[in-house]
Amino acid sequence: MIRINSIYINGAFTAPHGTATFDLISPIDNTLQGILALGDEEDVNRAVAAAKAAFQTFSQTTVAQRIAFLQQMHDAISRRADELTNIMVQEYGGSILFCRNSTQNALNSIQTNIALLQQFEFTRKAGTATVRLEPVGVAGIITPWNASNSFICGKLSTAIAAGCTAVIKPSELSGRQTQLLLECLHEAGLPDGVFNVVNGLGNVVGAAITAHKDIAKISFTGSTITGKTIARGAVDTMKRITLELGGKSPNILLEDADLKTAIPMAIQAAYMNSGQACIAGTRLLVPASRIDEVKQLLKENMDIARVGNPAEEDTLIGPMVSQKQYERVQQYIQLGIEEGAELWIGGPGKPAHLEAGNFVKPTIFVNVTNDMRIAREEIFGPVLSVISYKDEEEAIAIANDTDYGLLAYVSSASDEHANHVAARIRAGRVLINGLKHDPMAPFGGFKQSGIGREYGVYGLEAYLEPKAILN
Repeated sequence: MIRINSIYINGAFTAPHGTATFDLISPIDNTLQGILALGDEEDVNRAVAAAKAAFQTFSQTTVAQRIAFLQQMHDAISRRADELTNIMVQEYGGSILFCRNSTQNALNSIQTNIALLQQFEFTRKAGTATVRLEPVGVAGIITPWNASNSFICGKLSTAIAAGCTAVIKPSELSGRQTQLLLECLHEAGLPDGVFNVVNGLGNVVGAAITAHKDIAKISFTGSTITGKTIARGAVDTMKRITLELGGKSPNILLEDADLKTAIPMAIQAAYMNSGQACIAGTRLLVPASRIDEVKQLLKENMDIARVGNPAEEDTLIGPMVSQKQYERVQQYIQLGIEEGAELWIGGPGKPAHLEAGNFVKPTIFVNVTNDMRIAREEIFGPVLSVISYKDEEEAIAIANDTDYGLLAYVSSASDEHANHVAARIRAGRVLINGLKHDPMAPFGGFKQSGIGREYGVYGLEAYLEPKAILN
C-alpha cells in the first residue's frame, strides 16, 4: 500500500502540520490503494508565505525567463507522460484513451502558454496612457478530480506565464496523480516558492485559501455549489476569481443533420470521461419528426459505449470515481424513472461481471421534458436525456432554458445553418459538427456555469492587472 506523507512548500517535499489522512480507494474494485496525508490551515499559511516571498522576484522575471521555465516544466512532464497516464487510469478509473488525451492536454496547455508569451503585449497604449499588464499576485488554484493533472498544468502554466506564484489545492481523490506530477515539477527546477501544493479537504484547505488575505486571485474548477461558496468568501478580500463550474450541455440535432454521423458523436459527447465531464452533452435535442429514427440509431450505436476495464483500449466508460458518486448517479436514474421518462437503454444497477467497482450502465432516457430534474441538474455520470422539439425556435428555447451555459453542440448539414443557431445559444463554447478543442480559444460559462475565462489571451489576462501610466 502507498503512503503519501508529504506536501510541497518552497521547493521541497515536507511533512504537513495537519494530522488528518484520506483513504485512496480504487474505483475499479474498491480496494484500499493508499493513504494520503492532509494539510491544514497552518500548512496553507506556510505555502502562501513561500509564494508571497517568491512573488517579489518572480514577478520581475522577463518573458524569455518565463518561457524557459515553462519549457523546463513541459520537458519534465513529457518524460513521464506514460506514467502520468497510467496512474490516472489506476487511481481515477478514466479510460486509457481519455487519460492519454488528458496528459496530452496538460502538455499542450504549457506549449500554448509558451506560444502566447512569444506574441503577447504586456505594455499597450490606451489614449494618451501607457498601460502595463502586471501579475496579479499569489494565485490560489483549486482543481477537481475528473482531470486533475491537466487542470493543474493548465492553471499553473498560465499563472507562471503571467509572472504569478501559486498555492494549489488538488482534489484529495487524486493523491497519487498529484504526487507523480509533483515529482515532475520538482525535477523541472522552477524557483523555490513559485508553486506550492497542499493536499487537503475543501472545507479546510480550500476554505483557508479562499480566506487568506495574501492570495490575490482564485482559479477554481468544480461544482457550482462550491463555486458560489468560494465567490462569497473571496469578496471579503476582493480576490479576483475565475470559476469554471457545472454544465448541462444541449446537443442540438437540426432537422437537416446527418443522423448516422451525429448519433455516434452524440454518444461520445454524452459519455466522454465516463460522463464525469462538465462539458458532456447530456441533453440531446432532436426533431420530433425524427424521434423514431434517433431511438433506433441510438440502440444500433451503443457498442461505442463499452463499459469495463479502463485500461483496455476499446473501453469508453470506466467506473465512477467513488462509491458516493456511483450512488448519486443511481439516484438520478431512479429519479428519471419516477419522473415518467421512458428508460430506453441501461438502467439501475451495475453491468454484469463488474459488480466489484463503481460501474454504471450507460443509460438513455427518451420522452424527457426539459422540466424534469434529469434534464435540469448535472448528474455527472453516463446518463443521456433525449428531448424532442417541434421546430427550430423551440429547440433554441429548450437549449437556453437552463441555469447553465458552459458548452453546447450543434449538428447540421450546413455550416451556415449551424452557425446561425450557434449564435443564439447562451453558452461559452459551441461545437459544430464534432468534438473539438482549441487551447487558444476562451473557455468558461454563461450564467451559473461560471465567471471569467481560461485559455489563450483571455485566460492569461485573468492573471494580470492593468496599470495606466499618464505622463
